[in-house]
Amino acid sequence: MTALLTAPPALRLPQPDGSLRSHVVRTAVEWPVPSAPLTSRVAYAAAHVVPRVLADNTPGAAADIDWKATLAYRHRIWSYGLGVAEAMDTAQRGMGVGWRQAAELVRRSAAEARAVGGAIAAGAGTDQLDLASLPSGREGLAAVRDAYREQVEVVAGSGATVILMASRALAAVARSAEDYLAVYGALLEEVDAPVILHWLGPMFDPDLTGYWGGSSVEDATGTVLSLIEAHASKVDGIKVSLLDASHEVALREALPAGVRMYTGDDFNYPELIVGDRASSSHALLGIFAAIYPAASAALQALDRGDDATARAILDSTQALGRKVFEAPTAYYKTGIAFLSWVNGFQPGFVMAGGLHAGRSVTHLAEVFRLADEAGLLVDPDLAAARMRTYLAVQGVEQ
Repeated sequence: MTALLTAPPALRLPQPDGSLRSHVVRTAVEWPVPSAPLTSRVAYAAAHVVPRVLADNTPGAAADIDWKATLAYRHRIWSYGLGVAEAMDTAQRGMGVGWRQAAELVRRSAAEARAVGGAIAAGAGTDQLDLASLPSGREGLAAVRDAYREQVEVVAGSGATVILMASRALAAVARSAEDYLAVYGALLEEVDAPVILHWLGPMFDPDLTGYWGGSSVEDATGTVLSLIEAHASKVDGIKVSLLDASHEVALREALPAGVRMYTGDDFNYPELIVGDRASSSHALLGIFAAIYPAASAALQALDRGDDATARAILDSTQALGRKVFEAPTAYYKTGIAFLSWVNGFQPGFVMAGGLHAGRSVTHLAEVFRLADEAGLLVDPDLAAARMRTYLAVQGVEQ
């Protein structure tokens, strides 16, 4: 990475105590674009969606997607050698983006991926179901299974790798680990190509509390392992988002040969991805949607066998990741969209469903500062100008 010769601007950022602290924006960092495919890890960035600025972006309104800006963001991720994880939690599934919009997103992104040779995996879930009218018992489980089948058909038909997303509907209707095994087992028997399983913790979505039917994480882990062991040839890997590095390592080491661990730990990803001589995790991360240039540079270093440089680069982004994903974690998408706007990749700081109001002014000011420290502000002058504009609208005078 090399520094560009630009004059760094300065501004005053608000602090939680009400004070303003001077901040000089650093010179931009030119992160290297890979000259060959990345090979040491499989890595997906779970990308966000950009709505039309003049759409009805209020709570409860359906997403009206700005396709040009949304797809252009995915091309930036592909240009750095990373894959795109499409229509996932980062894309506001269940928080402004419903199945109809998600299906169109999958089709369009998969077509763009084919055009440039980019890797893509996409979420198949059950969010077309109305939880309020979901039947109980076997009838409910059948409805969940059929909803999954509908979405798997769309994702697989697009050419994307299927990610079987954690399901609020299944969490609502399942009464035991056996219920989860029955639904997932049927789906895995039917798929034509290996899929990625998806374990999202309640810190991301409280409706997923108790997922896999166990009373503890240990019980849930046993259920997951039994499912994978029974269908190993149909499982590409599992994405785990529990924000517990020691649990991920233990599960990673217990997986059958050939089944990948995709870290979804946006707090501890540096140590998990770099790993050690024994094992390491691949990546399917929301934070990669914000740090993809640095993430790519780290993976390029791993490809060269330079683990120390890879770890140093990822470590330099960790504080940003922890800030973006701090509690309430479900609103992490706000920070990712904010950085996209600050960097000039979307016309306005607006999100589907009014989610742009999901974080405070001081939170976003700290996200800005940490992104700058990590070298992730593409154009310092533009970033500073947009930050000043945001602060002015919020009543923070410079």
